[in-house]
Amino acid sequence: MERPARERTVQTVIDRRTFLALMAAAGMPAQLAAQAAQPFSRDWLINLAREKSQTDYIARPLIPEPWRTMDYDDFQHIWFNAKKAIWNDTDSPVKIDLFTAGLYVERATTIHLVTDGQARVLPYDISLFDKTDDFPDLPIDDTMGYSGLRLRAELNQPEIFEEFMVFQGASYFRAIANKQTYGLSARGLALRTGDPAGEEFPDFTDFWVEAPRADADSYIVHALLDGPSVTGAFQFTITPGAPTTVTVQSTLFPRVDLMHVGLGTLTSMFLFDETNRNRFDDFRPAVHDSEGLLIVNGNGERIWRPLANHKTVEVSAFIDDSPAGFGLMQRDRDPESYADLEAHYDARPSLWITPDTNWGAGAVELVEIPADREIYDNIVAYWRPREPLQAGQRYDIGYRMDWGDEPAGLPDVARVINTRIGKGFDQIKTVFAIDFAPHPALEGPLDDLTIILRGTAGEVSPPILQQNPGTGGLRLNFSVLPGDAPLIELRAQMLLNGNALTEVWLYRWTV
Repeated sequence: MERPARERTVQTVIDRRTFLALMAAAGMPAQLAAQAAQPFSRDWLINLAREKSQTDYIARPLIPEPWRTMDYDDFQHIWFNAKKAIWNDTDSPVKIDLFTAGLYVERATTIHLVTDGQARVLPYDISLFDKTDDFPDLPIDDTMGYSGLRLRAELNQPEIFEEFMVFQGASYFRAIANKQTYGLSARGLALRTGDPAGEEFPDFTDFWVEAPRADADSYIVHALLDGPSVTGAFQFTITPGAPTTVTVQSTLFPRVDLMHVGLGTLTSMFLFDETNRNRFDDFRPAVHDSEGLLIVNGNGERIWRPLANHKTVEVSAFIDDSPAGFGLMQRDRDPESYADLEAHYDARPSLWITPDTNWGAGAVELVEIPADREIYDNIVAYWRPREPLQAGQRYDIGYRMDWGDEPAGLPDVARVINTRIGKGFDQIKTVFAIDFAPHPALEGPLDDLTIILRGTAGEVSPPILQQNPGTGGLRLNFSVLPGDAPLIELRAQMLLNGNALTEVWLYRWTV
């Protein structure tokens, strides 16, 4: 490192090397010490997003071509050195790992570190990464940068920093509860998901990570969203644990009228389970990151919709006003239900979205995309406002995310714990078996029990209710003769004296 020329004055002179050492001792990474600082606040970021929305969208430059065209195997030969994590040699309760741009991420993201309201850009530094001898010698210019970041904290043992959240790619991010493994992802915003004209993916172009106090247990990350149709300022307040909670405050500025926008967007994978097991020749009984969509609507009704892997794209809209919450759940926590000793689908998180204000009229939309391999995310769920977001207007949208198991405090009814679908004894009718978890409401006299069972087409048999000794709960059985119907919407629920005893079970059956 070249030292700057010494000043010929009588004042004490500190050379660059000593200056960097002092900055590191003060908790500032050496990479930032020489960077110019800029005042930062959430209000400043909101104003930046507003100003950008009033100009034409300009995409960030592409990184060097050899980084974009390298193959997957080559890209596995470079990885971040955790010993060089940001704030690694300080008393910070959180450490930051970085991902290099390249391969699937063709435009770099700028990362800023914020200390005492002053932000500095973290410059790209290839020396932070370890490489094997097989990694090619690739060019680095001003367009090269990072693709995202990973957060780690002491979750279980002192001085052992375990990851709990990642931001990487478009506006994607994902988190896990303590001792879980990554599964479904979230997005800052979805635009035109499932539309024939194609989907738009706005990007988090910049991140600002606030330096936490030594005793902090929550961490704040800000992000700037930018795309052809919209800009936005996001603040994520993250508390790792069980669950890991993320409070999202977003301010959006549409460049154009947003006719089809998704808020609180979740993306997951569902390949097969007992509903479509016959379509897959696989030694495992089930493969999915999430198994069902859970909704508590504005009327307090608790709805369970098992996910499906249809042969065509299917979009379902659950019309509502002021939803209490929704999310994609992984209910089955028994490892033997998946029989996969590497993927650990039993440890994938559920994710619940709770709006912080009245979201008004709209719908929870579920998009199910055909998939033949578990590497594809084929499930998307989000809240779609009924009214478009208008160009030139400001929209403040907040919600809480709980990553872990199902949230507490939902309406207390018997949960659906499994759905089985397949041909019956005659190999003609399609049999449905819905298992409900044990619940005190289902243990007393059920003489006045009402079973609601409806189908929009075909012939639906009368329901049969049985005790299931395997679960300790009740099983609701019925069969369907579809006839010529290519699609049937089904609904089932049990009530006693007009009061709900179980979740509302919904399902879209397709040929």
